[in-house]
Amino acid sequence: MVACVANTRGPTLDDYVTSGMAHTRAQGLAVAVIDDGKVTRIGTWGRRNDKGDPLTPDTVMYGASLTKAVFAYTVMQLVEEGKLDLDTSIAAYLPKPLPDYIGEARKYAAWEGLAGDERWRKLTPRILLTHSAGFANFGFLEPDGKLRFHFEPGTRYAYSGDGMILLQFVIERGLGLDLGQEMQRRVFDRLGMTNTSMTWRPDFAANLADGWKEDGTVEPHDERSKTRAAGSMDTTIADFARFAAAYVSGEGLAPA
Repeated sequence: MVACVANTRGPTLDDYVTSGMAHTRAQGLAVAVIDDGKVTRIGTWGRRNDKGDPLTPDTVMYGASLTKAVFAYTVMQLVEEGKLDLDTSIAAYLPKPLPDYIGEARKYAAWEGLAGDERWRKLTPRILLTHSAGFANFGFLEPDGKLRFHFEPGTRYAYSGDGMILLQFVIERGLGLDLGQEMQRRVFDRLGMTNTSMTWRPDFAANLADGWKEDGTVEPHDERSKTRAAGSMDTTIADFARFAAAYVSGEGLAPA
């Protein structure tokens, strides 16, 4: 799924998609064209499952890391409302030190891995949003499975899903908000994204895209039950185009 392609015209886009799908052996592709803050075209090609059912603008697909953009948009609304400050330490929002939250790995991450390293206090919403926390992508991918700092927070970029999950943790445990409900109300409902959710909905099964592995076998769509800021969103190209158009036009946020 491609969220936004600017200033591309009909035949050229069709040729590009056809060529790209052949080259990559992609089974399906969805594209939205956003021009000057408006959705000017939505196109789908190929199939959504092994049965050959066609991919359509309303086919539900993994939002995957596109979730992070919607999460950041939600966070900035909280900032504008004064509920979060981008440059305040996360320690100011949590009732107890981060490493003291034991047993959170199933829903969030294993924060106890940071015990003895006070650098967690240097983390701010801005640092977490800009992937400069110093974490790997996910702590469970470390050789010993433990979250750790690889560099001083805020000094350089390193993509991290756990950084997003930590900011979700601050919002939910520190502010007492339910992130899934906040994103539903602030973004999905507001923008008319009726086929988008941070967790699985049974009605998605009627028009759902599976994935394919490198060997050509099908990877069934996972019915995710937990809200994860790093990537649990299910969406469609039609819905995400609505978000992309609102995002690039600044809708819902004050001018910078």
